[in-house]
Amino acid sequence: MITNRFFCKTNRQRFLLTAIIGLALLAVSIFFAIAYGAKQLPLNTVWQAIFAFTPQNIEHQIIHSVRLPRVLAAALVGAAFAVAGALMQGVTRNPLADVGILGINAGATFVVALSFVFIPFIPFTFLMVLSFLGATVTTLLIFMLGARSPGGLSPLKLTLAGTVIASLLHSLTSGIAIYFGLSQDLAFWYAGGVAGVEWPQLKVIAPIIVIVLICSVFIGKSLSILAMGDEMAINLGLNTKNIRIIAVMFALLLAGVSVAAVGSIAFVGLVIPHIARKFVGVDYRFVIPISAILGAVLLVLADLIARTIDPPKEFAIGVIVAMIGVPFFLVIARKEKRSL
Repeated sequence: MITNRFFCKTNRQRFLLTAIIGLALLAVSIFFAIAYGAKQLPLNTVWQAIFAFTPQNIEHQIIHSVRLPRVLAAALVGAAFAVAGALMQGVTRNPLADVGILGINAGATFVVALSFVFIPFIPFTFLMVLSFLGATVTTLLIFMLGARSPGGLSPLKLTLAGTVIASLLHSLTSGIAIYFGLSQDLAFWYAGGVAGVEWPQLKVIAPIIVIVLICSVFIGKSLSILAMGDEMAINLGLNTKNIRIIAVMFALLLAGVSVAAVGSIAFVGLVIPHIARKFVGVDYRFVIPISAILGAVLLVLADLIARTIDPPKEFAIGVIVAMIGVPFFLVIARKEKRSL
């Protein structure tokens, strides 16, 4: 009992230290991401624009109308994708689980393509709803396909099922884009980016993401118990079915809203939860909030890199994140293969 209390106290201390450092790094990243881009702005101008905005100042207007909403969107969406990945890994007990790798993002993107064809002037709020529905249907298909395979559902089969569904949906989306001449419009959703996010979109996605992130933290204890195995969780009085449904719904909401806003960005939900566990252990009460912070930092820095590699041109954020995520995925997949 004393040992357990000691480790619990140690984990809390590590969590608090990591959270403080992560939040400080996020604040600095946001500050520099606002300052640097196609046009470099002095750091003191950024400070003044945030805390003493002057409407007549052109640079202040640039910061408030262009850079601030896109940087805040990058932070919110980074946190959303990271926590969605952590939730999916907790529910499936699959270290390879991620809304991008499992094909959930592909389902949302496919519905976005259909919306552009049949509802060309669709309101953003309605687009988010359809994106969520696309992610939900895709998730059901993936779990059904994995469960119907010989031997039942396993982490590897779930990943393979997600890969198959994602490939199919990407092919269908590409066919729709070519046939209906939507390649230019859908290029943004394929590669991912926050350049198109403005205050109206941010005001819609921010409350949803923040509320779901907070709710996700509250189910962290239940996810930690679920990670011990279904038999142990049931003996401890946990309703495993309800927790799985709630966690998956939270992940789908975060993924659907994020894809509607910035497109399909994979690997954030794969990389970040693993890094979070290195810092704070396997307790999801700590993993989820740290994943949110680190995910926000990753996407803010990815957006900064995308804008400063070759200004005024911009690289896609999805490409920057994939350069980190693909090697990470291969390392984890190799470890999983050894454990089978």
